[in-house]
Amino acid sequence: MISVQSLTKKFGLRTAVDQVSFEVEKGTVLGFLGPNGAGKSTTMRMITGFLEPTSGTVTVDGLDIRTHSLEARKIIGYLPESAPSYANMTVKEFLSFCAGVRGVPKKGKAVKAALDMCFLGDVRNQTIDTLSKGYRQRTCMAQAILHDPAVLIMDEPTDGLDPNQKKVVRDMILEMAKEKAIILSTHVLEEVDAVCTRAVIISGGKLVADSTPSELKARSTTGRLDDVFRELTTTEDTNLRSPNEVHA
Repeated sequence: MISVQSLTKKFGLRTAVDQVSFEVEKGTVLGFLGPNGAGKSTTMRMITGFLEPTSGTVTVDGLDIRTHSLEARKIIGYLPESAPSYANMTVKEFLSFCAGVRGVPKKGKAVKAALDMCFLGDVRNQTIDTLSKGYRQRTCMAQAILHDPAVLIMDEPTDGLDPNQKKVVRDMILEMAKEKAIILSTHVLEEVDAVCTRAVIISGGKLVADSTPSELKARSTTGRLDDVFRELTTTEDTNLRSPNEVHA
């Protein structure tokens, strides 16, 4: 469903993403891991068509994200980090608006399905500015799945949530994974164990691992994913980056 080949992005003289390649099939939850500034968000923005690659290709269900951008984006659901919304809209109004923008057929039915999937029924008539962070995150996830996309891309979907809220979101991801190809960017390693079937690790813009969580843990003498992550991503290059380079 998703094929990333030799994807590269340069900002001036700095290479934020360097020749990254991987593929994601239907039914896979790919954990996309890396330290701050590794290039995770930049890569996801290129996959979704929000950022033009310097070189390399991305295809979604066979559609090149650059030459067939609109067609590809129709089958992508995207939850960016700190996803924006309209604070003065109710949850239902916001989802109806998003469904209209996307041209979703049977808009009312699609909105109800998203409300149910994301457990938002009790707050559907509340304005977004009155919601807890957990409910706001679920509202933004609901907009990402309104059109029942075959591909779902989420950037830090549980960031800032408490343990109970994280479990709700993770359970939603596991339920949706049965019928979708999912990329989940995170720096929370317990999330990889909880929901991911595969994990890709990038460091300094380069891919340094592509395996299952269990295979990655087996590479460490401690059997701990965080130890493997540290070994693969703690390098002189990443340690010496300037503060201006940690937003890639």
